Amino acid sequence: MNLANKLTIVRIFLVPVFMIFLLNEITYGVYIAAFVFTVAAITDTLDGYIARSRNQVTKFGKFMDPLADKLLVTAALVCLVQMDQLPAWIVVVIISREYAISILRAVAASEGIVIAASVYGKLKTITQIVAIIAILLDNYPFSLIGFPFSTIALWIAVILTIVSGVDYIYLNRHILKQG
Repeated sequence: MNLANKLTIVRIFLVPVFMIFLLNEITYGVYIAAFVFTVAAITDTLDGYIARSRNQVTKFGKFMDPLADKLLVTAALVCLVQMDQLPAWIVVVIISREYAISILRAVAASEGIVIAASVYGKLKTITQIVAIIAILLDNYPFSLIGFPFSTIALWIAVILTIVSGVDYIYLNRHILKQG
């Protein structure tokens, strides 16, 4: 197993660690959870870079990397709803987009077509991660100056989630018309 795949597995194992610190009354638990989430998010960037730069892209990585990303973000979003830090409808929008694009990719793959990540998809992921971290940190340090950074980041993430979903479906509509 190569380093990129090991980082993907680490990210998956960090999901329950993140949740334990976030959902239990542990001193500084939310901050530790934010740190664990950030480390896990960084492993996503690292594993992709390592796999591509070393020409070590594997079937395992192609399957598990997006799954690890979805597990991490979904776990954070669901926890934030449970903690009354995020409205459920936002989580439904984000998860619905993930299901739709995953199904589109699966249909494309069955036809031998690979749907690469788009710029909008990458921006969506980055803004979701930034928004989640900002919410976990209760908008710190922006709360010190009264700037609603976490709210703005969340809205940008929701908008990019919708835009990227529509973009993927529009650009690959020919796949849906087949059969």
